[in-house]
Amino acid sequence: MQEKTTVNTDFEVRSLDTICVNESGLEHRWYHNLKYLLVGLLFGIVFVKSEVISWFRIQEMFRLQSFHMYGIIGSAIAVGMLSVWLIKRFKIKTIYGEPIVFHSKSFNKGQVYGGLLFGFGWALTGACPGPLFAQIGTGATVVVITLLSAIAGTWIYGLVRERLPH
Repeated sequence: MQEKTTVNTDFEVRSLDTICVNESGLEHRWYHNLKYLLVGLLFGIVFVKSEVISWFRIQEMFRLQSFHMYGIIGSAIAVGMLSVWLIKRFKIKTIYGEPIVFHSKSFNKGQVYGGLLFGFGWALTGACPGPLFAQIGTGATVVVITLLSAIAGTWIYGLVRERLPH
């Protein structure tokens, strides 16, 4: 009689979804995080100067009245594709010498639902998660409500994640 064993496939299943795990075992002093603050500040300045945080630009995009936002998003996609290709082609490592690994992802209907929900929220609020902080920083304090809603949505997703189509 063969003994029935159960195999824990949790790792295999989770590697296919969109949860990101920092597998780095490196520990750094607190001031190593200042580089992220600097990059975030520069990113915010770029958002403001390129008008990515402008509610009017976002509305123009969703009403198909202007190419401005599509050009910026298309440029970001092109830069991302080129960067991933270069990382894979030349086996580029992190600045600490760790390998950069890209895991294959499979397409599923949950991504369509999530993308639609994200797009509706973006169109209604005039904000997506990246520029929220830049919008608040420029004085649009009403966007704090959108930020708190985004945090609440992320928290709720964490609660119901296992019951959603992945």
